[in-house]
Amino acid sequence: MGVSPRQLWNMKKFYERYAEHGEKLLRSVALLPWSHNLLLLSKGLDDDATLYYATKTVEKGWNRDLLLNAIKLNMYETQALTRVDNNFDRTLPAEQAQYANEVFSSSYNLGFLGVTSPILELELEDRLVKAITRFLMELGNGFTFIGNQHVLEYNGKESKVDMLFFHRGLRCLVAVDLKIGAFKPEYAGKMNYYLSLLDRLERGADENRSIGIILCAEKDRVEVELALEDMGKPIGVADYQLIVPKEKLQKVLADEIKAFSEEQGNK
Repeated sequence: MGVSPRQLWNMKKFYERYAEHGEKLLRSVALLPWSHNLLLLSKGLDDDATLYYATKTVEKGWNRDLLLNAIKLNMYETQALTRVDNNFDRTLPAEQAQYANEVFSSSYNLGFLGVTSPILELELEDRLVKAITRFLMELGNGFTFIGNQHVLEYNGKESKVDMLFFHRGLRCLVAVDLKIGAFKPEYAGKMNYYLSLLDRLERGADENRSIGIILCAEKDRVEVELALEDMGKPIGVADYQLIVPKEKLQKVLADEIKAFSEEQGNK
């Protein structure tokens, strides 16, 4: 068969790990590429954690690097402590709300962007657009990218949505607003306005209500809950992780501040 001794040992490990375990776990790992399975085997995860990472890998189309980042971030351990920060249950029909909660996460891993310094929202957006395939993989299956800085013109005024998608399963437009800082309540009002414009100007006759996602560096769940309490449009708030070593970030930040100061002094 041309299989190396090392691969034979890996196959033996795979068999011993899953031979006496439930069918659900077996079906999940059977869907993964072999390199992903070797990674999971090397981490010594229990059944619940393995099932979580295998399921998320299939759902989101993670490559091996994204799976590794998810494990390093302890996403399985933290997901049990988090809740989805949105108002979907109040603003969408029950079946669509349940599906939307499955589609959208409360946190996204943007480590693939290679960000090593604080950046402006437009630069973050530009990097996401350039790496749109990887971003769509992180968002999950079913997303189609429409455009960034999408213009909505109404009553003689222009508004711009940072990133606009369409989700085939949900049958709706999805507006993403990027923020480099922490969540602020006024962001929800702005997104509510964008969604009103999208529903009025661009929503198709056979499409569901547009959904908004505010993607920010961090969020306070109590603040998010209060901000969304009386919003009439379906809005979710998620944070992102850039996976930047603290020491490297501090150095880059200091260098950027120095360079910016020198640049301003030369003007």
